[in-house]
Amino acid sequence: MYCKSNKLRDAVVLALVAGAGTTGTAFAQDTSGATNLDRIEVTGSRIRQVDVETAQPVLTISRAEIENQGFSSVADILQNISAAGSPTFSRASPLTSNQEAGGQYIDLRNLGAQRTLVLVNGKRLGISPAGYQDISSIPSVIVERIEVLKDGASAIYGSDAMAGVINIITRKNFDGAEANVYTGQYGEGDGQKQTYDFMVGFSGERGSVTMGAEYHKEDPVWARDRWYTAEADPRAPGSNNTTVGQWGNYNRLNNQFLRNSDGSLKLDSKGNPQRAGAAWSAPNRGSNAIGSGNFHPQNANDTSNSIDQMQLLTPLERRSLFVNTSYDITDSVRFTSDLAYTKRQSNRQIAGYPLQSTAVGAPMAGAIWKTNPDGSREFVSNGSYFNPNGNADLYQPDLVGYIDPATGKPYTQSNNIDWRRRGWEVPRTTDTTQTTWRFTAALEGSFEIGDRYFDWDAGYMFNEADTTIINNGNFYIPAVRAAVGPSFKDPTTGKIVCGTPGNVIAGCVPWNPFAGFGTGAVANSLDDPAVRNFLFKEEHAVGKMKTHDYFVNLAGSIITLPAGDLGFALGYEHRKEEGGFTPDAIAQSGDSTNLASGPTYGSYKVDEGYLELNVPVLADLPGAKELTFNAATRYSKFDTFGNTTNNKFGMKWRPMDDLLVRATYAEGFRAPTIGDLYGGGSQTFATGFQDPCDVVYGKAANSPRCLKDVGANFRQLKQGFVPITGPNGNQTPVPFVSGSNINLQPEMSTSKTIGLVYSPKFVQGLTMALDWWKVRIDDTVVSDSPNAIMNDCYVNLIESRCAMFKRDPAQSNIVSELTYGRRNAGYYLTEGFDFDANYALDTDWGRFSAKWATTYVSKFEIKSTNDAGTKPSQVNGFEEYFRIRSNLSLGWNKGDWSASYGIRYYSSTKEDCTPGYGCSDPNYFSPTANKVLPQNRLGATTFHDVQVSWQAPWNARIAIGANNVFNRVGPIMYSQAASNFSYYGGFDTGRFLYLKYNQKF
Repeated sequence: MYCKSNKLRDAVVLALVAGAGTTGTAFAQDTSGATNLDRIEVTGSRIRQVDVETAQPVLTISRAEIENQGFSSVADILQNISAAGSPTFSRASPLTSNQEAGGQYIDLRNLGAQRTLVLVNGKRLGISPAGYQDISSIPSVIVERIEVLKDGASAIYGSDAMAGVINIITRKNFDGAEANVYTGQYGEGDGQKQTYDFMVGFSGERGSVTMGAEYHKEDPVWARDRWYTAEADPRAPGSNNTTVGQWGNYNRLNNQFLRNSDGSLKLDSKGNPQRAGAAWSAPNRGSNAIGSGNFHPQNANDTSNSIDQMQLLTPLERRSLFVNTSYDITDSVRFTSDLAYTKRQSNRQIAGYPLQSTAVGAPMAGAIWKTNPDGSREFVSNGSYFNPNGNADLYQPDLVGYIDPATGKPYTQSNNIDWRRRGWEVPRTTDTTQTTWRFTAALEGSFEIGDRYFDWDAGYMFNEADTTIINNGNFYIPAVRAAVGPSFKDPTTGKIVCGTPGNVIAGCVPWNPFAGFGTGAVANSLDDPAVRNFLFKEEHAVGKMKTHDYFVNLAGSIITLPAGDLGFALGYEHRKEEGGFTPDAIAQSGDSTNLASGPTYGSYKVDEGYLELNVPVLADLPGAKELTFNAATRYSKFDTFGNTTNNKFGMKWRPMDDLLVRATYAEGFRAPTIGDLYGGGSQTFATGFQDPCDVVYGKAANSPRCLKDVGANFRQLKQGFVPITGPNGNQTPVPFVSGSNINLQPEMSTSKTIGLVYSPKFVQGLTMALDWWKVRIDDTVVSDSPNAIMNDCYVNLIESRCAMFKRDPAQSNIVSELTYGRRNAGYYLTEGFDFDANYALDTDWGRFSAKWATTYVSKFEIKSTNDAGTKPSQVNGFEEYFRIRSNLSLGWNKGDWSASYGIRYYSSTKEDCTPGYGCSDPNYFSPTANKVLPQNRLGATTFHDVQVSWQAPWNARIAIGANNVFNRVGPIMYSQAASNFSYYGGFDTGRFLYLKYNQKF
């Protein structure tokens, strides 16, 4: 019966893992004894059966394979399988500022991590408000095996199972204890990783308890310590330094106008005075940084490389506990429970904020003068003590009478100055702490009706994640305005104070943005604790997410057909997701240089029912040793968008003992997340932004519609308020606002697979599998991008879209305000092949094994609009969309010694480039753009891993190894794929040497 066959069941599982290897295919060892074996549930089906082969491709990673790798976390292991896409929010992206930063997420097929469903023991892992599942919450010590279903499965599991399903099966019925130590670091002496874990368990006749605890820590790697990330463009050091430097600078021609040689105003063709262009001056090193005589025209030595303060790999620390218990209430009813706790702490650092007075409305105050009736000028009050112009009067009397065409009013004259300063002394840091609790409790069992077995389970799962985010290093804008406002030296104390004589502003601390690093006094600089405390406010954001899941399942066989039992599974599930995220009040108000965002909170409920049938049609016939069909359907009713029904069909045909033919067709969906539906608007500096009106690179430059809004010589400005220098767009100098949409509908998908599994009898130990797959996702939830809005306005001439943004005449008519939301539009379409081969050979010199897994993507196109005239983007083979990822693992063991050698291969890709500047294919014709778009080819990359281990006589295992043993560096990738640097975020960042020690008790 159910509780008396645990050992046999475990034996079947071990046989499954050993036989499946990386293909997910195994053969029953003794079908004549099938009635004595427990039925196994394999990921992708709810029907338990002895035959562990299914119609869908399942990759299995065993405990032994996990131990033979040099990776220390579940996420790192999964990120290196061939079907994995680019890392989501990789640790090489310190600019990531969302709630998910610090977690680890898996993206199968490059379709997005939100479209891959993660299960733990067949039950959903908790999600964030944006729909991401953090697999770093699962300690690796507790993992028995990982099953990766490389096929859609919404008919079985519901929402999100579009690209595939990852099922992490934990260790159970563990007797004894073991402890593990893992430590390593890069060859450069940084990025140390440490893992200490402990496993203990016991089992009796009626129950068991298994507990695993883990502590994991990873130190940072600084971008400045790798040649390929120390510069934004390694080919031209310093070329991407920011003019918003650490020494500060000011515009010495503020509010000035061009003059003729005789000193008169220079007028344009319309008779308007012409403003002087900006001319920036920086303080002389070692001077007191007061007075224009201590400044010089800004040059390259006055710029800063923001990368110097950025982390290539952000640090993290994690503590995890997982407890599994089971108790046999009767011979046919068992109580099972899982309890998990994880506390994750992560940190990221980026360069001090590039503060620009024009962006925050904080010009440095100049002296106030007034004009008397006789035309003379009279001093009224002081400006900032640190204004390089002092209290000088820069009034231009001959400007009187002219009207400013930008405002329709007389020109405003002021002694204020524009200035820039990066907060280099106070880098921006984000400390994220997330505490996750997970609890499952279920009753499960089996019963017989006649000679038929039925399995059932009913239970509850609860998951809660509490997040706290602490931000430092962002300027408090009201304080900045006060600090650079009027100030003077108090004659009594000799200190600089805010305000004017007789009107001191209490609580205000004056700031000299031009002082620092040996220039100017420490007092009133960013090295002054009083200034720091005044200008910087620690910001606290909190998030919470809860999942309640009630489920009941029944599986068994209905009747016996000539070819075998007709199996079924049916069940019901009720799930509620609720939660949100609340930014600090300062960030919500927009009074911080931190990206402003509103609170997100919401919930939704879903009721679901499913039915699955497994129908054997033919068996033990010539040309049909087996022919089985599988069908499943799931009805889901959400209280947000309504209902959806998704179906799946599968076929398994064995024409002969050595060959299995399999095929599936699956429908899938992804429900809009809480963030999609209820997310508060958040600010973001849009990357890759392209203004069609830019006179050099714009698609609609000097068109009538552009000339209606901007001048004939309009230039788009990038960070630093300087003109863009390339056609691919740049990050905006001002933030835009992105939001949500409560009317979103679910994404819908179809996936198809056809495969062959061949295990020739004449080559014992060899198994090969080849699977064709195709996935299409329609009605994708996409952001209505700034570029799409701009193109619709100026290129497609859709006037309603022009109302979605504003331009600022005071800042050269750049786009200063733009709000965009989310919508259902476009599709993803990808297609390719998976090839897997496993071979094992026993010899007098030991056991040799080889496992080869390759994914070849033949097509990948993306369309983010429903516009019939817009061509889809062909991304396959470009940037992070590799055509081929291939892994080869060679193993050997004999007696107490074993060794493994791994190869991880990434094929070459292409990326956009500037003509004449590093373009290996300047004449590449883009089918998407229907024109020549110069490309640069990036070479293929291969990493080699090695490990040697020894089984010590005191019941210990000692292993040493190296990931990327040859210290391979991938190609420079200026598109910054999955990264904030010119290096792919999924590549190794050096040779990593490690030591592992396992002690069993």
